[in-house]
Amino acid sequence: MRKGRETMEERDKETELQRPMEPAEEEVAGEEKQGKREKGSLASDLFDWAEALVYALALLVVVCAFFVRLSGVQGTSMYPTLDNGDQLLLLSFGYNEPERGDIVVLMADDFMDKPLVKRVIGIGGDVIDMDPSGTVTVNGEALYEPYINDLNGQDMYLGDIQFPLTVPDGQVFVMGDNRNGSSDSRKAEVGTIPYEKIVGKAVFRLFPFNRMGRIE
Repeated sequence: MRKGRETMEERDKETELQRPMEPAEEEVAGEEKQGKREKGSLASDLFDWAEALVYALALLVVVCAFFVRLSGVQGTSMYPTLDNGDQLLLLSFGYNEPERGDIVVLMADDFMDKPLVKRVIGIGGDVIDMDPSGTVTVNGEALYEPYINDLNGQDMYLGDIQFPLTVPDGQVFVMGDNRNGSSDSRKAEVGTIPYEKIVGKAVFRLFPFNRMGRIE
């Protein structure tokens, strides 16, 4: 009798084990599996994002090291085009032949303890002339310069060099847009600038944010 009872109990257990899961139980199990899959997917996505960020930062470092540079503006010699504290993005890689009108950053030298930001007025072979009224001529043609700071009726500073001046080959003649507040090629201690002393061309203002944009 006991043996028969034990056999029936064993059959009941087997039946219970083989019994299909109720819908509620299946739903709970499915949710648990789905939760595990979602956690695994989230971890995988986070890893992918982190990996992409590392690659992006590495690429940025390479680009900044070889192609572009950052430079700040100190002083108001380029006002109103640029102002004190502006942060600039410079094109340096492959910038070998400056053009008239380019805004460039010049490396510090004996006559200055910080990089200078100036506008290229003339390149090698150009003949530069100017008068106190503020008119600048290059090869006999007056420049149209809507970017300069108003002289407010004052004579323009002509510096201590002799005009007309012929720019040597491989060099540039530069001036600040704030003509009466700029130390530039009009001063003998600065003079014309060899190409190799040009750090790069300013192409974009990064800061302040309300003036962010291309530089022209």
